[in-house]
Amino acid sequence: MKDHPDKNPDPESRKLFVKVANAYEILKDESTRAQYDYAIAHPEEVFYNTARYYQAYYGHKTDPRAVLVGLLLAVSALQYLNQWTRYTQAINMVKKTPAYKNRLQALKFEKSGGVVNKKKGHKHINKDMEDEFSKELELQISGAEKPSLWKLLAVRFLLLPYMLGKLLFWKSCWVWRYQIKKAPYSWDDACYLTRTSLKAPPESWWSLDEATKADLVQRRLWEKGNMERYLTEMKKETKRRR
Repeated sequence: MKDHPDKNPDPESRKLFVKVANAYEILKDESTRAQYDYAIAHPEEVFYNTARYYQAYYGHKTDPRAVLVGLLLAVSALQYLNQWTRYTQAINMVKKTPAYKNRLQALKFEKSGGVVNKKKGHKHINKDMEDEFSKELELQISGAEKPSLWKLLAVRFLLLPYMLGKLLFWKSCWVWRYQIKKAPYSWDDACYLTRTSLKAPPESWWSLDEATKADLVQRRLWEKGNMERYLTEMKKETKRRR
């Protein structure tokens, strides 16, 4: 304690105290002490010894939870940026197509009550009006949906316990209703079984007309034999059309 800065005002004592404190920090930990012994025995490996020192001194002090949170936030930020870029590019491409311009002109004609303004200053739709009409057209572009925070990796990770609980509850209800009580499938559940059997995405299934959906549900395609017969019929129909 005689060299403690509070006890001894001599500048040399302060330097000596700092050296002793640094030595204690290195020697009190097994990993840093082992690294120090290796560096003394192999002084020629300067870069390797430096890397091992920082790994031993700082590596074990990093909280893995902080690393995980930082990684999730970084990946989610890149994910959102990528989704927004793809969405913007897709929207701009669609706006350049003749089909979009024709729909825009038709909507303008409808909004104006069928009156066409031929003044030079109104030859083109102004940007504000175009943006308003674009929202009314409700463009849905496959593969480039509008970015959503709910689809980000960090949000899904936080909601993972809730989603697992929800899935477990749904599975329990399914087993109780249809495997234990042997109840007939409801319309929504029959549609779900049919859609998953056909491996069709939800948007494709709901775009079908009601008659087609009813016909597919009545076939009970989730049963192996019915699915095989249906596929055979489709193959024959395809050959006949050729």
